[in-house]
This record gives sequence, structure tokens and C-alpha cells, in this order.
Amino acid sequence: MPILAKESDSYPPDLLDRDWFGEGDWWVMHTLPKREKSLARQLEKHRVAFYSPTFSRQYRSPAGRMRTSQILLFPNYVFVFGTPQDRLAALTTNCIARCIEVPKGGQNSLLDDLKRIRQVIEAGIDLTPEGQLQPGDTVRVKSGPMEGVIGTVVERRGKKRLIVEINFIQRGASVELRDLDVEPYTR
Repeated sequence: MPILAKESDSYPPDLLDRDWFGEGDWWVMHTLPKREKSLARQLEKHRVAFYSPTFSRQYRSPAGRMRTSQILLFPNYVFVFGTPQDRLAALTTNCIARCIEVPKGGQNSLLDDLKRIRQVIEAGIDLTPEGQLQPGDTVRVKSGPMEGVIGTVVERRGKKRLIVEINFIQRGASVELRDLDVEPYTR
């Protein structure tokens, strides 16, 4: 089976960097199983803004070769931004199980969460997707490629990890804290 090139995880590429105030709303699309990439391709074709975070994971094949896979950070979720017409275009793709509306008061919070997740992915540190999150100490990274990232400290298998979360869907990703310089943070 051929190895596919990395596909775009957002459209437009600067989606999270623009000031979109008043131009649309965020929706969380809960996709049918294994339909996230198909939805992303169709959304890009229709010029509908989306973000579907992916990260790289390296592994050794049975033959001993190093392989790199692009893994969805949040399987079955694609974050869509746009007008009601864009939402309708997404719903007509036959890839969506349900559309979750982000309340007006949660739009900026979701965008901030997505920016933090992207920053963690771009730092290139080994990620672990996390499901339902557990309460813990909230901290902020003081230096390095993840400077400014705010997350929750948890302990997994005897190691301290920093979880960066998307509160709206109660999921996140974690990185090991061993080399991170953190400080307590209060919201």
C-alpha cells in the first residue's frame, strides 16, 4: 500500500490566525466513523473553513523500516467555521452524524482552545490523545516552543503529563512534563 502525503488539517491554512469577528460561527461536526478526512476534502473543495488537528507518529514496520503516520487528534470531530450556508454545505456531505452548535458565549473560548492545541502540535513533542479529562492543577508553560500554553497536570503511569484540552468536547492531548518549565496559573 502506498504511503500518502500529509493532507491539510485546516482550510484556509491561516484559519486560526485571522480575525473572523462577525463573519461566521464555529460548529463541531461529529462525523460518521472513519469519515473525517473525507469531510475535510469535501469542505476544502467547497471552500468551507475547517480545522481537524492531526499529529505525526513514527513507528517501525514489521520489516524494520521507520514509518510516519498522520493521526487524527480527535477522531470523529471536525471543527467548522462559517455561515449557516457553510454549515448546510457540510451537512450535505453525508459524512456527519450530528452537528453540535457552539453557543455564542463559547465561540472565543473554542478558538483559544484550538490555537493552544495547534501550538502543542507544532512544538513537535510526542503527543498522546486524551479522552475524558480529570481535574488537576492548572499550569502555564513558561518557556520553550510551548511558551504560554495553559493546561492541566495529570499523572499517567507514574509520569506527570500536561493536558491541553478542548473544553467544549471534553477531549485533549497530553505531553510529558519532564522537560517543560511550568508555573501555577489561575484563570
